[in-house]
Amino acid sequence: MTIVRLDEDKYVEAIRLSEYAFQYKVTEDQMAERLERLKKHHELIGIIEEDQLVAKLHFLPLTIYMNKKEIKMGGIAGVATYPEHRRKGYVKEMLIHILKQMKEEHYSVSMLYPFSVPFYREYGWELFSDKLTVTMAKSDLRFDNETQGKMRRYSKEPPIHVLAEIYEQYAIKFTGMLVRDQDWWDKVVKDEQVAIYYDAAENATGYLIYTVIEKKMKVEEMVSLNAEAKRGLWNYICQHDSMINELELITYEREPLLFSLKEPRVKREVTPYFMARIVDVEMFLSEYSFNWSNQSDNVVLEVTDVYAPWNNHCFLVGKSGISILEQDQVEEEKVIKLSINALTAMLFGYQRPEELAKIDHIQSTEVELNKLELMIPHRKPFFYDFF
Repeated sequence: MTIVRLDEDKYVEAIRLSEYAFQYKVTEDQMAERLERLKKHHELIGIIEEDQLVAKLHFLPLTIYMNKKEIKMGGIAGVATYPEHRRKGYVKEMLIHILKQMKEEHYSVSMLYPFSVPFYREYGWELFSDKLTVTMAKSDLRFDNETQGKMRRYSKEPPIHVLAEIYEQYAIKFTGMLVRDQDWWDKVVKDEQVAIYYDAAENATGYLIYTVIEKKMKVEEMVSLNAEAKRGLWNYICQHDSMINELELITYEREPLLFSLKEPRVKREVTPYFMARIVDVEMFLSEYSFNWSNQSDNVVLEVTDVYAPWNNHCFLVGKSGISILEQDQVEEEKVIKLSINALTAMLFGYQRPEELAKIDHIQSTEVELNKLELMIPHRKPFFYDFF
């Protein structure tokens, strides 16, 4: 079995494989755009047998916000195999290959949207973000207090630089949000309605990306920088009460707007969404902003990682930095043992150390666990995008 980087002359075959595996159709009109996107933003690897592409994986070099910093993230997408070539270990080998490549290219973390959570958990990816879908009836659209600002709606060519400025200020408050470039923004707003809230001083402080189709308003993104903008966006949604019978709002689980509703008992569905994986533990720990305000103690993390063996070490984590310990340097009673999955969920803020310990995903003494609990900041993970 040989994994190769696919040349552009294999991209049409890759699209055809995606069509078969994911059961959709790329029309001839869409083909040129799809090929251009692959050439510009994707790197494809695959397995070829008898000059035919039988399995493939897309790699996207991206960036995320982490602890108010930007770090490199390797996106994984389009993993597919024809059914007659399944269960031969092709996907496993491609995942191992791309992990090694990301390590060599200094990516400390990877993300993907799973077709199966258990499948990707086996290879070290772990859930890090949920998506909350809120469904409301027309009767739930009750206006809040008026604001001094105004909404501007854009059906075509919204000011992306304005959206990007608002988004960045919003995204850095979360763990894992994507850093979007111009091309990504073009994809986000394509075929969507956009409305921006401007305060009385003409500062843009919030936006909506949405559609209104067949009496239903679907808000794909609701982003606000302060309470006034949140009220302005909500009142704008309520202005559609004569046009819609249903509102669907996609947001994060702790969105404060839902608490402020006059009738907060609306339908809410929380769905586990994206997965992440720490690719290089030493690098990621070095990039991570631990909370040292309450203590000066070190902790020792013994990480287990089957498919990225370079992570199988005891890491000393302290205010002075990160170091790898040899076995004879480790005091067994001070070791905190955890898998790459648990480490990822913990550092992204999806699970707290105490929560992981309760399900035996962390093995530690109570003293060391309490130290770790104090070290991990309380940050909200979220991810709006898809690839």
